[in-house]
Amino acid sequence: MVKFSNLEKKINIKFINPKLLEEAFTHRSFLNERGGKDVNHNERLEFLGDAVLEIGVTEFLFHEFPDKPEGELTALRAALVNAVMLLEIAQNLGLEDYLRLSKGEEKESGKGKHFILANSMEALIGAIYLDRGFDVANEFIKKFVCTNIKTVLDNKLWQDAKSLFQEKAQEITGFTPTYEVVGESGPDHKKYFTVGVYLNNEMIASGDGFSKQDAQRKAAENALKLKGWEE
Repeated sequence: MVKFSNLEKKINIKFINPKLLEEAFTHRSFLNERGGKDVNHNERLEFLGDAVLEIGVTEFLFHEFPDKPEGELTALRAALVNAVMLLEIAQNLGLEDYLRLSKGEEKESGKGKHFILANSMEALIGAIYLDRGFDVANEFIKKFVCTNIKTVLDNKLWQDAKSLFQEKAQEITGFTPTYEVVGESGPDHKKYFTVGVYLNNEMIASGDGFSKQDAQRKAAENALKLKGWEE
C-alpha cells in the first residue's frame, strides 16, 4: 500500500481530504482493471491543475519580469509548463512511486510512462487547489515549478527553436524545414507524438512531445544542436 504521507512530508502539504491525493495518482487503467467506486481516475484533476498551473506561473512571471513584453513572458511560461519540464519535476519528486496503474501500465517504460507521470504533476496541483485553496497550490507551483526559471534562462529554453532553425537552414542551405509526424502513442484524448524535421527530404533530427507543436519544437532544438547552429 502506497504511503501518501511520505509525499505530504516531501511537499510539506497535509491534505484535509486524503482521497483527493489518492485520486491525483489514479490512472484510468487502474480502475478499468481493478474496478472500485471509492475513487475516480485523475483526468478531471489534471484538467483543473493545468489551469491552476498556468495562472500561478503567469502571476510569477508578471511580477518577476516587470519590463518584459507579453510575447517574451508567453515564451517563458511555455518553457516552464511544457510536458518535458513537468516530467523532470515529477521525476525529481519521485511521483512515480505513488502512481496507481494497471499491471500492464506498471510494466511499461519510456514514453508511455513519461506521459502518465507528467500528467500526474498537473493532477497533483489540481488536488492541492481543491483541498487547500489557491494560495497553497500557488506556493507549491512557485517552489517546484517557478524555481526552474534559471534553467530556462541559462539554457535559452524559451527561444523559438523552430524560427531559429528555419532562419539558419534558409541562410546556410537554402532549404526551408518541413515537419512530419513519424510516430504517436497514448490515448486519443492526449497523444504523445514523435516528429521529424527535414531539409530537402532528409530527416535531420526528431523530437518527442505531448502535442505536435511540442514535438516540432523539440525536433528543431535537436536539429540546431546536431548542425551546430545554436546561438
